[in-house]
Amino acid sequence: MRNPAELTSAFRARGLKVTPQRQLLFRLLHGNTAHPSADALYALAHAEMPGISLRTVYQTLTDLAAMGELDSLSLGGATRFDPNTDPHHHAQCSRCGALHDVYVEQLGCLEVRGLDGFTPNGATIVFSGLCAACTGLGAPRAAAAASEHAPVEQFSTPTPKEQSP
Repeated sequence: MRNPAELTSAFRARGLKVTPQRQLLFRLLHGNTAHPSADALYALAHAEMPGISLRTVYQTLTDLAAMGELDSLSLGGATRFDPNTDPHHHAQCSRCGALHDVYVEQLGCLEVRGLDGFTPNGATIVFSGLCAACTGLGAPRAAAAASEHAPVEQFSTPTPKEQSP
């Protein structure tokens, strides 16, 4: 997503109103890695600008998505918004719901069965599990664990015997 000043210019170029409320939302989204829902973004914005409406938040998110400035993610529950439009995937904590960007190398090497004539034009991977905070690996321990397994962590899908009931 472009920076707030560039978004202001892009909105004006499209004939869209640029209000203090929208500029606040641009600022809150820029560099935001939390993948906020509209309600979460509204709560952040409302804390700084009590007069902002939820409608303004939804309309601004809709406009930004239409402009390709952010992606909307439907992963069960509320739609989340991702200002990182670079190619990437996600890891979602099944306990707290945290959503993190991850990067998958050699995605084109995946062997996929069962497409039966379906021609994919893209793929999105969402790893589910527990984040470092929920597993008790705070940031220092998580960084140490990641460096022990660098550069690539291997993931496997549990067989039916390994899955819990």
